[in-house]
Amino acid sequence: MIITGDDEEEISRLQKALATYFEMKNLGGIKYFLGIEVARSREGILLSQRKYVLDVLTEVGMLECKPVDTPIVQNHRLREYPDQTPTNKGRYQRLVGKLIYLSHTRPDIAYAVSVVSQFMHNPSEDHMDAVVQILRYLKASLGKELMFSKNSHLKISGYTDAD
Repeated sequence: MIITGDDEEEISRLQKALATYFEMKNLGGIKYFLGIEVARSREGILLSQRKYVLDVLTEVGMLECKPVDTPIVQNHRLREYPDQTPTNKGRYQRLVGKLIYLSHTRPDIAYAVSVVSQFMHNPSEDHMDAVVQILRYLKASLGKELMFSKNSHLKISGYTDAD
């Protein structure tokens, strides 16, 4: 369980109530949880998976890859074709699974990941090339983070870049 907020008295009361039912430890402020780095500041909360990206790139031997500017080729023609050359299905599924998890803090790759995830049951070399494109984009954009700004009003802003 993660407890957030600034009211120390309320947090203490909740911790005591939970301790009557569960064995608990107060680990202090969260810094790193399930591959997500958490940083707090006066401006808000920053979420990043930079280390997770570096670990994935290292795992697939792409730490020194050439970076690219976009996560997917514009007007891609990814489909299933009868004459497609198959790729290692297990490796493809593992990589796409890691990208799906990564898209929680990287909405900039969400569309590209949704495209490649459509071919999990029968991936081809073209589909794997698209996954490699996403990984090369991640190499180029390691510093991207998700910021939850602290303010006194409830206002949701959304942005899109769609044709």
